Amino acid sequence: MDDDHRGPELPSARGPLSAGVREYLRGTGPLPRAEDAAAASPYGDDLHLALYLCYELHYRSFAGVAAEREWDPALLTVRAALERRFLTALRADATRHAGVDDALDDLLVEPVHGTGVSHYLRDEGELWQLREYAALRSLYHLKEADPHAWVLPRLWGRAKAAMAAVEFDEYGGGRAERVHARLFAGLMRDLDLDTSYGRYLEAGTAQVLATVNLMSLFGLHRALRGALVGHFAAVEITSSPGSRRLAEALRRTGAGPAAVFFYDEHVEADAVHEQVVRHEVIAGLLAEEPHLAADVAFGIDATGHLEDRLGDRLLTDWRAGRSALRVPLGAPAPALAGGRH
Repeated sequence: MDDDHRGPELPSARGPLSAGVREYLRGTGPLPRAEDAAAASPYGDDLHLALYLCYELHYRSFAGVAAEREWDPALLTVRAALERRFLTALRADATRHAGVDDALDDLLVEPVHGTGVSHYLRDEGELWQLREYAALRSLYHLKEADPHAWVLPRLWGRAKAAMAAVEFDEYGGGRAERVHARLFAGLMRDLDLDTSYGRYLEAGTAQVLATVNLMSLFGLHRALRGALVGHFAAVEITSSPGSRRLAEALRRTGAGPAAVFFYDEHVEADAVHEQVVRHEVIAGLLAEEPHLAADVAFGIDATGHLEDRLGDRLLTDWRAGRSALRVPLGAPAPALAGGRH
């Protein structure tokens, strides 16, 4: 048995589903029943932590978890039940566009008076709120581009070549110091945050876990390759203006140069990526597989739906003057049930 000792510690459970998955990964208890996932909240803490634990086995895993768990048939059965619950809810709640063109057109519209998180942080956000935002986003940005890389073997021709070109940029163009995950670690250091991979999983709310789980859900299933491309398009098209606002927020609040540089880098890079994704990745995919158009639109819609849920949570808490994290920065993490493994 090969235990991975380099990953983060398993977090504390948030309900029976995540408790069962956690204890199974530790080798100290049985899995929850797959049918129990059908009764769970599709956007709740328990389901999304359980799903996050399952997905993370395909990335860096957790300290003390046997490598064999990645393809454990019983665990995959439970994961599939969690995924069905989440995906069914998304298809019912998030679908807004029947066609790709309409979905893309809506993404390209920047409101004159925006009210989202990046607008708030630029105009009135405080440094403590920017630190919370970075801690939450670290659950993705410290593995930036990794979930999207799963789609590469499922594409060919123009779509594959263009997707690989964008991913190459995300991975620093062959230069380790320019890998975007490393640049984000620099941002975190400037904000006096711990750069350890997975450090803020305990603090992450269900809303942010759902945004990260969405990428893994789409990336790990060949049948959802169109939705992954739609998700990627939504991220790249909206990234450049949002990154500009976040860079302005960091400058205004006195964050360090590495923090500002991360978002400055994305303003320029993602403006180029937007064009490549629209005209080469999406167009190339649909030229080969036109039946995936509805899936691409769904990927765009699901991304917006979950980002809106996260934004609502952040702004509700911040405007009330309270932390948007489950565990405020600087507070000790809750004692892990059953101790450390």
